[in-house]
Amino acid sequence: MMPRAELLRDLIADLRIAASFVTILPVASSEPAGDGAIARATWALPVAGLVVGLAGALVYAISSRFGLTSSLAALLALAATALITGALHEDGLADTADGLGGGRTRERKLEIMRDSRIGTYGVCALILSFGLRWSALAAIANPWAVALALCAAHTAARAGLPAFMSQVAPARPDGLSASTGSPPGRSIAIAFVVGTLALTLALGPGKALVSLILLSLAGLMLARLAIRQIGGQTGDILGAFEQTGEILILLVAAAFQIGG
Repeated sequence: MMPRAELLRDLIADLRIAASFVTILPVASSEPAGDGAIARATWALPVAGLVVGLAGALVYAISSRFGLTSSLAALLALAATALITGALHEDGLADTADGLGGGRTRERKLEIMRDSRIGTYGVCALILSFGLRWSALAAIANPWAVALALCAAHTAARAGLPAFMSQVAPARPDGLSASTGSPPGRSIAIAFVVGTLALTLALGPGKALVSLILLSLAGLMLARLAIRQIGGQTGDILGAFEQTGEILILLVAAAFQIGG
């Protein structure tokens, strides 16, 4: 059995790796991660997502406190989450849309996805992503309900990443996904439990179940699309997965909110 001090050290190391993986927070260790360390730390991705969700919720609450409308508060909250993540996932979504939509061959699609420039498909994907999330948050309106929705969305949207990475092989031998490696089963299970718990506590069992079904279907569709078009997943595909999850969860929260 692992000593308590060593267990705590590994726990902190995993949390730091996960936070540095999906945010711009200065928490990365000065020492290089060992073999398999990033893959092992993927269980903490939803925990890092919770931090992002809390940041957005705080900005929304402060904005509402100062009398801003729900629309303006929602926009500022989205800006805060994009800022704390360095728009990492939005960049992945845009690159995925450009690559899968604009390239004719597998090689060309991968080349486009590595290009730092953004194209028409990417712009349209970002407009849809921000528009749908902004509309959902504005519709929810109540600061407490928005906080719960944001925390659930950012936590659960990242909870499926380890399973996705495990089931869909990297599309190329180099790049972010290939260097990360395949997450172990324990990390996949912990991430799933954390994400499911966040959805259930924040949205309730019914909304959590609907969200999980939609997330699973979206993940399967994206996996099939990525495998058929580029032969697997990349860091950009993972970003698109996260963005899709955020959108779906916030829409579920807004739909149930409107429906009473």
